[in-house]
Amino acid sequence: MMTTEKPIRVLHVLGTTNLGGAESRIMELYRAMDRKTVQFDFLVHTEKEGHYSAEIRALGGKIYSVPRFNVKNYRAYHNALVRFFEKHHDYAAIQGHMTSTASIYLPIAKKAGIPVTIAHARSAGVDRGVKGLVTKIIRHPLKHRADYLFTCSKEAAVAVYGRKAVMQGKVWTVPNAIDTARFCFNSAVRERVRGELGLSDRFVIGHVGRFGFMKNHAYLIDVFYELCKMRDDAALVLIGKGELEQEIRQKVRDLGLTERVHFLGTRSNVEDYYQAFDYFVFPSTFEGLPGSVAEAQAAGLHCLVSDKVTREAALTDLAVYRSIREPAANWAQEIFKNVKSAMMRRDMQRQIREKGFDVKVQANQMAEFYRTGKNPPGHCCGSSQS
Repeated sequence: MMTTEKPIRVLHVLGTTNLGGAESRIMELYRAMDRKTVQFDFLVHTEKEGHYSAEIRALGGKIYSVPRFNVKNYRAYHNALVRFFEKHHDYAAIQGHMTSTASIYLPIAKKAGIPVTIAHARSAGVDRGVKGLVTKIIRHPLKHRADYLFTCSKEAAVAVYGRKAVMQGKVWTVPNAIDTARFCFNSAVRERVRGELGLSDRFVIGHVGRFGFMKNHAYLIDVFYELCKMRDDAALVLIGKGELEQEIRQKVRDLGLTERVHFLGTRSNVEDYYQAFDYFVFPSTFEGLPGSVAEAQAAGLHCLVSDKVTREAALTDLAVYRSIREPAANWAQEIFKNVKSAMMRRDMQRQIREKGFDVKVQANQMAEFYRTGKNPPGHCCGSSQS
């Protein structure tokens, strides 16, 4: 008699199901996962529907919500989590990508009976001001409150778990894997998208990222302003949304760049826009390991990247680093001198896969880990990685 086993379920904790770095990486993994054996559910800190909500449900996942934490509501937040895990504790594992409060929700999940708890550090910095300080304080004990400590880069590991935990070999580096085939250069898509944007004959600088302090859009605009002095055909395409968007729009107006800077908001088919770009510029003030830089390299784009971004993001020779303390004109000159080579796109899939960033391979490794609670993918982020 044939029997069918139900898939094990893994709970991922995020802020929202909107487009974002962590969300996009988890969705890449979810799509590649054998969902007959492993299914994902999501616990988010909002009741609003997000960009990925419909797709999650279509793939068989469930979405639950708890209130967003704001310090003052600690007791209400804690109690909401206790009530949730009293009802929903039949998970093989819980993976917390929202590390700001993971030291609160992971122990509650463990006490409720979830056998494997995972914290996943994805950023090497925090917001400015009081919010950032509170985040550091709350997550300080996290290294003692999870069964596994994951990270996307050594910098993110040190920022979230502390250097001692890293040096003691307690942290596992798990690559921000992508579907390399999805981003592989496609000349037909390039021409179509450039035509739709009215940029067929322009030299297009691209950026993908949320409009927030971390992404440093103000510096990016300065770089583009300097580049415009060198090339009359330069255009800038910005994909993303965020709280600083209006501030950046005003800066663009002040510099007289309105006709040359294109704000596209969020895009579900972001892979098409990488094809349309000629150069990818990424001057972040801090990062974990930005998936967008990996995606841009997979598309064969030359990438000019901030020195505040981990060198682990250089999956190919297409990524070049410069200091954001330099004058913006230096960045513009770096782009200008490489225009000719930037127009010669290469297939980088093999190189990226060899670095462990193939999501299909990672999906198999993670599925085995979720089923057994042993042998995480990636490598130990210990002293040998220093």
